[in-house]
Amino acid sequence: MYTSFFGLNEEPFSITPNPRYLYMSERHTEALAHLIYGIKDSGGFVQLTGEVGTGKTTLIRSLLQRLPGNADVALILNPQLSATEFLAAILEELGVPQPGNLNSLQALTYALNGFLLKNHSQGRRTILIVDEAQNFAIDVLEQIRLLTNLETARQKLLQITLIGQPELRTLLARTDLRQLAQRITGRYHLEPLSQADTEEYIHHRLRVAGSNKNIFPANTCRELYRLSGGVPRIINVIADRAMLGAYTQDEHEINTRLVRQAAGEVFGEDPDLRRNKNSWLYVAAFTALAILLIGTASFTALRFISANTQGPAVAATEPVTESPTTLPVIENTDIAPELASLEELIVANTSITDTRNAFVNLFTLWGITFDSESSLACEQAQQHQLFCLFQRGSLAQIQQLNRPVILTLQDSTGTKHEVVLATLSASSAGVRLGNTTYEVPISDINALWYGEYLLLWKPQIGIIKSFYPGMRDPDVPWIRKSLAKIQGETINPINSILFDETLEAHVRDYQVTRRLNVDGLVGQQTQIVINSDLGVSAPRLIRAN
Repeated sequence: MYTSFFGLNEEPFSITPNPRYLYMSERHTEALAHLIYGIKDSGGFVQLTGEVGTGKTTLIRSLLQRLPGNADVALILNPQLSATEFLAAILEELGVPQPGNLNSLQALTYALNGFLLKNHSQGRRTILIVDEAQNFAIDVLEQIRLLTNLETARQKLLQITLIGQPELRTLLARTDLRQLAQRITGRYHLEPLSQADTEEYIHHRLRVAGSNKNIFPANTCRELYRLSGGVPRIINVIADRAMLGAYTQDEHEINTRLVRQAAGEVFGEDPDLRRNKNSWLYVAAFTALAILLIGTASFTALRFISANTQGPAVAATEPVTESPTTLPVIENTDIAPELASLEELIVANTSITDTRNAFVNLFTLWGITFDSESSLACEQAQQHQLFCLFQRGSLAQIQQLNRPVILTLQDSTGTKHEVVLATLSASSAGVRLGNTTYEVPISDINALWYGEYLLLWKPQIGIIKSFYPGMRDPDVPWIRKSLAKIQGETINPINSILFDETLEAHVRDYQVTRRLNVDGLVGQQTQIVINSDLGVSAPRLIRAN
């Protein structure tokens, strides 16, 4: 991790929305003012749109911290709801007892109206915030319109805020939704940052993270703006990788070369070529990839995505047959009594330490065949319900995840190698090259590895999804039932879709016992360890005694 190297308290460019890092540019200030107006001044219906990655979710988090004390809020984040599920979710968010018939729109609306009238009589406001509104079905949007009919003679009982991508504006321009569009009293579109705002944004995040140095000079900030188009999330991803690159090269200041190198890793091509053909379609496609795959990936993690970018072709049906060196080896993953020098091993086998061969080996450990004709290895993995997880961390973290991983190693000449870590023990590791596993000392791994790895895993809920306290999701019961089985204690209500405080406490206890990051969130790492504890079928890194 580079935080201590730069004298920081935490990573400044995480893509996780955090109100502490919210930089209030002129555009963000205006957007927040529109949202607050819609809530405090009984505006009734407010719409906020913005391109992917411009900070809408972070604004919502900031808005929630500024709500008046007499406000009750229903925050709907899941767009994959039917009209009845949508109303039921609102009731659950507001703590309203559910009617007997959850399939009746009339019963659900009656229950909500009763709550709104009671709240109004007590001088309280009721607020509905709908995120990702562009993905809601037409009948759900029509239901939202009908909710605006819940009113007294003087004012609306429910104040609604719709948050969405630019497609929301197109959607609401439809003829069959004109009644909904006509009820919107305030609209604001959040644009990317300007060049000046980009520079201040970078310095703001560094200050919040504890920096008192000028890590990003003015010319570097200009280059970062040029490459990112001023989209905050893309700025974060490029800046994070540039800082990791500077750390690995022992440079305390980020220069334009590092930023361009980082952008090339992120975009997978020359960033100038990308800008020549850039459009918001490309920006949106990249950002979706960042959310799904990059996460907290390292500076070189995206090298793993395209397995055809380097190295010789490998037939999908034929194993790698390069002649092994004379170093001690482990045939068929059997552990040899002698240990090989890892650097000698990878230098002698340079022809098979490329990304493609690493994926051939990783797929083999999962019992599937890697198709060398496919350019995107992680997309190919998804055809087998497997997903890539890019990370940077320690061997202890890899041991906890207990899955074979691809490591990025660097020899003394600066040449990078991709190898599969197939087994791990207290003092040695099994490194798989071709169809052979070599045993090497742990100290050799630490000497050549800078913390970058990739693994495959299979989520039990079928898709990549992170869970956080306060969310409502139909897959939350999977967490409840899984932890109940592991911890031996039922987490009631066992079938509730709400990630409540009780469930959060159980998650934190579990993370403590498994030496995971104790944040109360159930992300990919926590889910992988849960799967291991449940005995879900997967290749293991740690051999059973």
